[in-house]
Amino acid sequence: MNYLDELNDIQRKAVTHIHGPVLVIAGPGSGKTRVLTYRIAHLVKEGIPPWEILALTFTNKAAREMKERITKVVGTKANRIWAGTFHSIFARILRSEATKIGYPADFSIYDTSDTRSAITEIVKSQGLDTKTYRANMIYSKISMAKNNLINPIEYKNDGERLLLDKQQKVPYVYKIYDLYVKKLQRAGAMDFDDLLYQMHRLLSENPENVVEKYREKFKYVLVDEFQDTNQLQYSIIQHLVKYDGSPQNICAVGDDAQSIYAFRGATIQNILDFEKDYPALKIYKLEQNYRSTHHIVQAANTVISRNRRQLKKTIFTEKGEGQPIRVVRAMSDNEEARHVVESILEQQHRKHYKHEDFAILYRTNAQSRVFEESLKRRRIPYKIYGGMSFYDRKEIKDCLAYLRVVVNPRDEEALKRIINYPARAIGATTIEKLTQIAAQQSWSLWEVIKRAHTLNFAKRTSKALREFASMIGLFQEKLATDNAYDLASYVVRMSGILKDLRKDKTTEGQSRVENVQELLDGIKSFVDNDEILEQAAHVEDKSLTSYLQNVILLTDLDTDEENTNRVKLMSVHSAKGLEFKSVFIVGLEENLFPSLMSIKSNDRNAIDEERRLFYVAITRAEEELTLLYSTSRYRFGKMVYNNTSRFLEEISPKNLQMDGTRSSARISGAGMSKQAVMRKSFARKTSNSTYKKSSSFQPSPIQKIVTGANIIHERFGPGKVISMDGSGMDKIATILFDQAGEKRILLKYAKIQVK
Repeated sequence: MNYLDELNDIQRKAVTHIHGPVLVIAGPGSGKTRVLTYRIAHLVKEGIPPWEILALTFTNKAAREMKERITKVVGTKANRIWAGTFHSIFARILRSEATKIGYPADFSIYDTSDTRSAITEIVKSQGLDTKTYRANMIYSKISMAKNNLINPIEYKNDGERLLLDKQQKVPYVYKIYDLYVKKLQRAGAMDFDDLLYQMHRLLSENPENVVEKYREKFKYVLVDEFQDTNQLQYSIIQHLVKYDGSPQNICAVGDDAQSIYAFRGATIQNILDFEKDYPALKIYKLEQNYRSTHHIVQAANTVISRNRRQLKKTIFTEKGEGQPIRVVRAMSDNEEARHVVESILEQQHRKHYKHEDFAILYRTNAQSRVFEESLKRRRIPYKIYGGMSFYDRKEIKDCLAYLRVVVNPRDEEALKRIINYPARAIGATTIEKLTQIAAQQSWSLWEVIKRAHTLNFAKRTSKALREFASMIGLFQEKLATDNAYDLASYVVRMSGILKDLRKDKTTEGQSRVENVQELLDGIKSFVDNDEILEQAAHVEDKSLTSYLQNVILLTDLDTDEENTNRVKLMSVHSAKGLEFKSVFIVGLEENLFPSLMSIKSNDRNAIDEERRLFYVAITRAEEELTLLYSTSRYRFGKMVYNNTSRFLEEISPKNLQMDGTRSSARISGAGMSKQAVMRKSFARKTSNSTYKKSSSFQPSPIQKIVTGANIIHERFGPGKVISMDGSGMDKIATILFDQAGEKRILLKYAKIQVK
């Protein structure tokens, strides 16, 4: 079959219009990759030499898939097409041209580790504190500067940047940037960003010999995921394509509605303003969605229509109406996770889905914890996509190692992990000596540390070991009196872990702080959890020992790493480009999705980007979509009550099904907008389900809680005790709550007032 016969009318037009500037606006699930690859194949079929075609992608995977598809149409000619990522293509060019900008042809490329090491060395040479001037944070600032075409001199003269650095207590970033650039130049090395930055410099400084050479070479330029380009990438493209007398054979493919990487420096303005730069531009809109059902597509359309500046399009589907989007209200994040897992099992039974057909999408990586735990309890295999399991993250392992040592100081592996973190002048040589003494004396490592002041250690080392032992001893004193949360919070604070992590102001650094806070919130939930989810025999005390046992049992469960048939957990950013039969979007609450940072910024553009992120999340679903929010969750160790995400209110009620009932059948409001109706509905549901404790609330003694008593629970509100089990401090009450339904409560941990 002819490759053009596989295309619909608008796709075929986009593929066969080969001369002049073209913008293909590709909605989700609209066959973007097919159009891009067939367009390249068509160029070759039309007689364009493959070596005159430059195709730029954002991932090596995309480049490989592109070449494989093109090969099926044009054969081995595809191998001569210049197709690859921005970085790989420009590195190839720089190998030939680097001497023109003062670099050797065999220049080194620094990876992240090399870069961090070089920056740390500079920080030390300047007498600056490496804990304040953390390599990750400094490199993030340098990277952002390069991607905005700001050199060290311009950085030094940028008052706004200098003020921000001063506010973040790193006023000498400009100096480090300058020294870093000079250091790389002396070493004949480029970092990852330099492959773009130096390519731009090469073209800017060599307008005749180099620029003319590559303009002549690349007569046709194609750019995938154009909405994700930054200022630097676009400027390089402009050098190659936009000049007097140019045929401007550029084809940009992308979707402004899926521009979600501003935090990496990507700018949506490149795609929005593309027509201004190329007045002869021909625009093709791929609006038919081949992925999702009608309810899902319509929800995405109504949500994204709220954004201000956009390239208008109306996505449609011919896949049928499908199931309405389910909206689920949970009382807590734990209940939210349980509902997701129960829904997965139910859909597997009803629709015979495999594990790999499901995805759980969240706004922040820290949210994965409760879903991982719920999946493990039900022995459902899963995979964290684009990241690692919550309990495998370094900062979480560090915190748990501290807690393990508090409970059992003879835990040698945990002890070695934390003895010099945060750094306290107990290096590898000291640890090796401690280990040797332990082996010689048949002592535990902890015993050696406690006796270090009597052994042959340098004064500074002896002092550091004594202070470490004293700190752990202080933590252990609280073991008998404090519950798991109070003790864990104290350990994380006094050990210096949080302080150390907060010094890293990068996105990754902030994420690590969020993860530690999520761990603490999980411990708080463990301590406060009144619900008996299974048998009463499974109820344990709320000590740190009990918590660690609970975590170890969870993290030790086999998730069958070799099995690819697993539920996928990922942030929405990681989900871009993927699709699943059933998708769960969780945590749809104000300050979470949209994020607190976007709301506090008071920047409409920030909210617009959050809305595009929600749009991307919605459009990952093929058949089933479930939106979940929790009326309460732990934040910073306190139970907070949440407002429903504004994005939920922006979906038309006719596309939703709430708690098993069609919204369109339940919600009415003559003269009200659909959004106002939705807002009223959500407000009613939330107010009905969330009990707000009055100032007169006073927990009653356990002996007053008896069968038939009318009570008020601190979290679940009013209810009636219908039966009692157990005796003494192990009494369990079965209570029918007005809103939360029937629950079994262990009374010694409950906060209940008898009316």
